[in-house]
Amino acid sequence: MRRLTRRLLAEAWSGLRIMLICTVLLGIAYPLVVLGIGQFALPEQATGSLLRDEAGAVRGSSLIGQDFADADGDPLPQYFQPRPSAAGYDAAASLGSNLGSESAALAAQIEERRTQLAAFNGVAPEAVPPDALTASGSGLDPHISPAYARLQAARVAETRGLSLDEVERLVERCTSGPDLGLWGEARVNVVELNLALDGRVAARAPRRSAAPTPKRPPARSSRSVASEPGLLTNVNGWVEWFSQVHRPARDHRRSSPCP
Repeated sequence: MRRLTRRLLAEAWSGLRIMLICTVLLGIAYPLVVLGIGQFALPEQATGSLLRDEAGAVRGSSLIGQDFADADGDPLPQYFQPRPSAAGYDAAASLGSNLGSESAALAAQIEERRTQLAAFNGVAPEAVPPDALTASGSGLDPHISPAYARLQAARVAETRGLSLDEVERLVERCTSGPDLGLWGEARVNVVELNLALDGRVAARAPRRSAAPTPKRPPARSSRSVASEPGLLTNVNGWVEWFSQVHRPARDHRRSSPCP
């Protein structure tokens, strides 16, 4: 009986040692090594690809789009608008429309969007590009085509009191080409473009006290609302939360084509 008890205790101790070793290696050492590699090799990506304004406040992420609309959900004319989103640009609920190419509901949505965008931008319906009419698969894509950005340039310039040539030059500088010159297509990051546009307007305007950054953003929201000109709000609160709990030693900003 004693021999059996000693054997059981020995086996239990062996199992406990394996569990402790695996806990230290896989639960502590491995995550710390991966974190260290990320902070050393890809610090900007490892911290969420955060975008900050001139005051250093986090205004979003270059990886996640925002819905530039007012509290009623109406698009703000002073901002470039992103693609439609089935997820409402909620970073916690990425999804597509799940509508097939032969779906009558999808066809109706496209025609409705075409009419609304043509009226909003003062162009002919046939001038609206396809990416302005269809949602991305993730519902979080921050990019639009250069054609869609150029289509909106006149509206943004008129609303902000800028020249069309100046806005178009900014769009050109914020346009990224295919990855490595081979993969993908030319694209414009709407969040970066609007942030650069706000910075340009703020530089011209008289200096005023900065709008306070919310200390505790809403836990969940279906859209990120730019509540006033010159101010981009956070993406559903998660970006600001992440920047507070995981602040890097240095301010790593994305190398963006935008000025």
